[in-house]
Amino acid sequence: MQRMIIGAFLAVLCLPFSAQAFTLEGHLVQGGMAIGKVEPATTVFFHGKAVRVSPEGLFVIGFSRDAEPEAVIELRLPSGTVEKHPVRIEKRSYKIQRIDGLPPRKVSPSAEDLKRIRKDIALVKAVRKKDDPRTDFLQPFIWPVSGRISGVYGSQRILNGKPKRPHYGVDIAAPTGTPVKAPADGVVSLAHDDMFYSGGTLIVDHGHGLSTVFMHLHKILVEEGQRVRQGDVIAQVGATGRVTGPHLHWGMNWFETRLDPSLLVPPIPEATAAAQ
Repeated sequence: MQRMIIGAFLAVLCLPFSAQAFTLEGHLVQGGMAIGKVEPATTVFFHGKAVRVSPEGLFVIGFSRDAEPEAVIELRLPSGTVEKHPVRIEKRSYKIQRIDGLPPRKVSPSAEDLKRIRKDIALVKAVRKKDDPRTDFLQPFIWPVSGRISGVYGSQRILNGKPKRPHYGVDIAAPTGTPVKAPADGVVSLAHDDMFYSGGTLIVDHGHGLSTVFMHLHKILVEEGQRVRQGDVIAQVGATGRVTGPHLHWGMNWFETRLDPSLLVPPIPEATAAAQ
């Protein structure tokens, strides 16, 4: 198996489950991602759904913010044998973050704004259904930008006193115009200059349903369908959409499951403690 390096080797696990050399490496925690290796031509099911398996027997799975403490991976081997392997998922605690001073329209959208928001959501959902056979996700990821961490994955935000959905990503404060680099090889699957909440929005697909998203961008420097390499400058940090200042929101998805990208990288340079 091509070994995946995750961050600074934080919580890296390798679990040999059977004589068929089934292994799973990654962060088995809420918001985490893991890469499995099975005998080629094995069919893999997770949460009852078939998962793409590469010709070499590699596959990806992800765990949501509120994932249950145990999940099951089912294997249907080329021989016809069926195996079921339980996976223990570690629970995490999350921060509560209060943000005041936002324009009321961004907290309680009008009926007209809601139409626009629904269009944005539909567009993003369609992009996140992609299941490309590329295995760019095997590459160790890097931070797309350096700076102060101003928001963390899983935190609950209270905007102008109103509780909102959890924060699904990492916010990195940086001046407008700061270059944003591709954290890994991939293909641009969405480039949108002005979404209601996220402003300038860019999504890069890394294969097998794994994608990274970059929000509140000042300028997008790549086009949909463009192949990018790790370290390529793909955008600029901005303050577009629902924000109180310039920063990059960096998120990660496995299809519709929202993951924590900070688990895949070492500590960020110049980082400070996350905002409370």
